[in-house]
Formats: sequence, structure tokens, C-alpha cells
Amino acid sequence: MAHLIRIETSIQLSLKGTWDTYTLPEHIVQWNFADESWHCPFATNDLRAGGTYHARMEARDQSTGFDFIAEYTEVIPLQQFTYVFGGRSCTVSFLPEQDATRVRIEFDAEEEHSIELQEQGWQAILNRFKAHAEGAQGIQ
Repeated sequence: MAHLIRIETSIQLSLKGTWDTYTLPEHIVQWNFADESWHCPFATNDLRAGGTYHARMEARDQSTGFDFIAEYTEVIPLQQFTYVFGGRSCTVSFLPEQDATRVRIEFDAEEEHSIELQEQGWQAILNRFKAHAEGAQGIQ
């Protein structure tokens, strides 16, 4: 049985602003990498059940890279979506708080890397999202 990993953070931004910053490709390329030695040169996002999410992730020195491709199985606008990738599943939930939006990500662990390493990597990406979302101009 797969181990489920949960990470989350609170974003000081409206629900719609948080959703848009998380799902629009022009924002995804700004935050979708764990540290400055990597980047996300392009992303596409067909945000509907049966639609595909595709993000290219590469080391900035071009020494390595991979395509993260997933298929959406459920999309509830401004609430949550679920996608599958490589036989695993991930659900991203957007939970309104008083003056913020909590983003919760729950995903099936893979067996190649430790639970701790996967949690740290995904949390680092989520932390980059938070920094970008809270600093993005023109998003409400």
C-alpha cells in the first residue's frame, strides 16, 4: 500500500488569486522548482477532468531534466483537483481561511526516494509557490 504524504502552507492571498497563481502556466514557470539550481522553462495546463498538465523541469546548467506529465481525474474549480502521474495520485486542495488560503497537497509516495526526501522536495516547491504568490503583482 502506498504511503500518503501531506504538505501544506497558508498563502496571504484570496482564494481566486491563489487558485490562478497555482494553475496558470505563466505563473507555474515562476515557482515550479525546488531550488535556484533548477527552473521550469515551460508548462501547459488543461485544467479539466481528462485534461493534461505538463511541466518541464530542468537543471539550469542543463545537466539533467524531466517532463512532469499528469492527467486530471477530477477538477472542482476554486476547491480542489486530483491528477494521476506514473501510477500515483495527487490531490491539491484550496481551503479558505480568514485572510488567506490554505493549500494542501496529498500525494502517493514513490519507492525510489525516502518519504522525508519527497516531503522536503515537494514542500520546497510549495514554499516557492507561496513566495511567488504573495509577491505576484496584480493578483488578488
